[in-house]
Formats: sequence, C-alpha cells, structure tokens
Amino acid sequence: MDKIWLSSPTMHGDEQYWVDEAIRTNWVSTVGVNIDEVEKLVAQKIGRKYGVALSSGTAALHLAVRLAGDRLFGPALAYHGVLEGKKVFCSDMTFAATVNPVSYEGGECVFIDTGYDDWNMDPEALEKAFDIYPDVKLIVLAHLYGTPSAHMEEIRKIADRHGALIIEDAAESLGASIHIPSISSGNRESTQSGGAWVQTGCFGDYSIVSFNGNKIITGSSGGMLLTDDMEEARKCRKWSTQAREDAPWYQHEELGYNYRLSNVIAGIIRGQIPYLSSHIEGKQTVWERYRTGLRDLPVSMNPIPANVRPNYWLSCMIIHSEAMCPQIRSERGNLYTDTSGKSCPDEILSALMKVNCEGRPIWKPMHLQPVYRNHTFITKAGIGRLENGMRIDVSSDVFERGLCLPSDNKMTAGEQEIVIDIIHRCFK
Repeated sequence: MDKIWLSSPTMHGDEQYWVDEAIRTNWVSTVGVNIDEVEKLVAQKIGRKYGVALSSGTAALHLAVRLAGDRLFGPALAYHGVLEGKKVFCSDMTFAATVNPVSYEGGECVFIDTGYDDWNMDPEALEKAFDIYPDVKLIVLAHLYGTPSAHMEEIRKIADRHGALIIEDAAESLGASIHIPSISSGNRESTQSGGAWVQTGCFGDYSIVSFNGNKIITGSSGGMLLTDDMEEARKCRKWSTQAREDAPWYQHEELGYNYRLSNVIAGIIRGQIPYLSSHIEGKQTVWERYRTGLRDLPVSMNPIPANVRPNYWLSCMIIHSEAMCPQIRSERGNLYTDTSGKSCPDEILSALMKVNCEGRPIWKPMHLQPVYRNHTFITKAGIGRLENGMRIDVSSDVFERGLCLPSDNKMTAGEQEIVIDIIHRCFK
C-alpha cells in the first residue's frame, strides 16, 4: 500500500507558474513581486495591515520576540538578548519552535497549562501565573493543531489588565477563526446574533503564520510576521536582511538576521493561497470521517468549541482514561501491554506504522522536555506539583492519552477506512 501521510503538501499547478515567473525574470533572491503579493494577500486574508514574509515561522517568532522586547524594555545591546532576565508566559502544549525564540533572546519561559475544552492555554492557569509573577509583560501562545483558542478574548483581557503584550503563534491555524461577540463586523464576517468571526493571526500584538511543508498551505518553507504597525513592519524587514543601514557601504548599527523569504518560495505560496478554503474543506472531511468511524470506541476527537472554526489541520483523538492499556514512556522509547478491550497511543501508532501509515504522538509538553524541565510550570491550582513522581496537569494527560492521526487531505475514503479499521483492531 502507498504511504498514507500525516499531512503532505497538496499542489495544484499554479505554484509552478509563479516559480517559473521568478526564474524567467531572474528574481530568485529575497526581492520580487511574489514576495510583495504574498505579503499583501495573506495580510488581507487574515485582516492585518502589514505582513513581512520570512524564511520560516520560527524566524517570524524570533523577530516578534525582538519587536516585543524592544517595545517593552528598549533595544537590546549586541552582547545579550532583548529579554535578558525576563520571565515570559508560554503555551505548554506546543512545538518547541513556539517558545525557543524566548530563550534565543535571554528570556525565561514559564509554561502555562492546557485546557481540556480546546487543548490551548488555560486562562485560569494564566491568571494564576500573574498572581505568582505579576510583573511579567509578555505572553506567547499557540493555537494547537488548527483549532483556535476558545478563550482568546478572555486571554486578551487578562493581558491588557496586566499591561502585557501577546505574541500569537498561528502557525498551525491559518484560515481558522474565532467568534468574538464584542466587536462589530468591520471587514469581517458578521453573524445574526451579533459580533463577528475573526481570523487567527489578528489577536496578537504580533502574530505569525507558517508555510512549512506540512501546513494547510505551503511554500515548502516560509513564514510571516503580522502587525498593524507600519514602523514595526519596516523594522522587521530591516532586521530580516541583516539590519543593513542606508549607506553606500555595508553599515550595521544593530543585530540582524538572514531571515527574508526567497522570491522562488514565495511563488509556491502565491500559487497555494487561492486553495486555502478547499484545503480546509478537505481536512474537515477527514476529521468528520474519523468522528463517524470511531464513534463506537472509547475515544474522542480533538475538541472543537462552539465559538471557533478550525482549519482542521490535524485530526487527533484522545483515548478515554478507563480504556487506556498500561503504557510507559522513557525519554526516547516506550512500552505498552496489549490488553483486551483497551489500547493506548503507542500501540495504535505502532500498528499504523506497520501498514505504512504516518501518525504521531501529541506534542510532548514543554515542561516535560529535558531542555526546559527546570522551568516553572503553572496550572490553575498553582505551580505544577508532583504526585507519585508524576505531574498532575492537563498537558501531561493529553500527551499520555492522545495521538495525531493520518490527516492528509488527499487520503481517499477507502484509505481512511483502513486507518479506522486498524484503530478498531487495537481495542479488541
């Protein structure tokens, strides 16, 4: 059987046209019409004034941290980071790229627990974090697996109350939206009950999206920083091209980076943008098939609160506690006991792998990562505690019981039935 992928690129042909155009006109470096168009089209789609196209979502996050640090604490000196000695509240359940830029700039990540209702940052835990560290001025949060935070408006109010900025990692959630009752529609989609649907990427003082190879639309790589401040967009562009000054020689008066997007890669992204909605529809079909096909098992799909519209980037499931077979994970390996009527993520992932299907564990929470294990972790009950040597928190529980299923939008109904059948067999 051909490999069934977790989430592979879906190409349409338009991408080739714009890549060829870049080559034909000899604009193959970090300047060109493709870059200009991608910045304009993505910013317009999301609802931000300015977009800065960069080499990756991680680069965008790093420059967002630089911008936030400059705004909060003043420009960094060349020999240390802009967040040197500062604590930053960060999503706990996410990919490391969300939080690593805080460390790049000398900051100390304080990880905030997850909520069961959306698998995103828990606002109660965030409030508790401010009770413990009232001087923190920066929050970095992610929307997990394409499902936006159901509590974004509440988190925004918490941040404003404490004078904190938000960096919004929307790398996984391009095209997803949140219903906000308190705003007028403006150029957004209004609803009969009032309020409007607002795209992720609009909620941060600085927001980022990703065009990595497995994302909802892709350039093979690439990312974008989004802001409503023209001067900060200009500063970001300057930093992304080695912070070269306007002088007849190479003049550098602050640190810069080689972070600008290539016009060739921008051509791929430009060709992908018109297909964002159809990609989301395909991903939703995959998620709905899983929900239907697994409804007789003791599992649940990743939660979708009523006030959000996900982009369904990855279909995930979580096994009910009473249906978990014994499972032990070390730093790099795992063991499980095959138990009648029960299963666990590692058993299911192993079974899928045997038939050439790609699944993955849920993101391992940052507070469990060796590189961050000594950092503070906060739940709504306070600083994360240990019980019988184990953390008692939502993030760890979702990691223990959850997994990401093959979610490729080119997967046929027949191929998905094979995946569903394998999962059923694991519970026999």
